[in-house]
Amino acid sequence: MDMALVSAEPSASSGGRTDLPTEIANLREIYVGYFHGVWRNLRRLGVPDAVLDDAVQDVFLVVHRRYAEFARRSSLKTWIFGIVLHVAKDYRRATRRHAARTERYAQAVENNSDIHGPAEEAERREAVRLLHAILEKLRYEERAVFVLVELEELSVREAATACSLSLATCQRRLRSARLLFDAALKRHNVQPQWRRSP
Repeated sequence: MDMALVSAEPSASSGGRTDLPTEIANLREIYVGYFHGVWRNLRRLGVPDAVLDDAVQDVFLVVHRRYAEFARRSSLKTWIFGIVLHVAKDYRRATRRHAARTERYAQAVENNSDIHGPAEEAERREAVRLLHAILEKLRYEERAVFVLVELEELSVREAATACSLSLATCQRRLRSARLLFDAALKRHNVQPQWRRSP
C-alpha cells in the first residue's frame, strides 16, 4: 500500500483530525491492525523471505483496490486472509517458475558442453550456484525482467507486457539488473556475455 496513504491518517500528535475521508481512515486502521498477521501468514504459507515485503505490499494493494467491493458477507479478517492465500499462491508459483528456469539454464549449459569429467561437472555446479547467488541479490522486480529477457530470451517488449510494465520502466530495470549482474560476475573473474535485446 502506498505509504503516503497510510500516513495520511492523523496521528495523536496531529490533534486527532477527523476531516479525512472515512475510507482512508479505515484503510489505515486495516494496515496497522493486520500488517503483522499478513506478514506472519505469508511466511507460513511459504513465501520466501527475499520477497516477503513485496508480498505484504501486494496484499495491501489488493485490499486498497477492492475495499469498496468488500460486501461484509465474511469478517474482515477472513476476507484479508483470502487475499493472503491468493498472493502467497502467486508468489510460490513465481518462485517455482524461477527455480525451474534457472535449472533449465544450467541444464542447457551442461548439454552444450562436450566435456563431462568430474572437474568440469564441479565447475558446472559452481556456475549454477553462482548464478543462483547473484540472482538472489537482485531486487525481485529487476530479477523478473532479467530472467525473462536474458535467460528466457523474450524481447524487452514481451517482458514488459508479462510484468505489466511500461517499456521504459522495463528497460530501466533491465539495465540496472545487467549492471549489477555483470559487476557480480566480474568479481568472480567471469566475463559476461549477455544477449543485448533492443
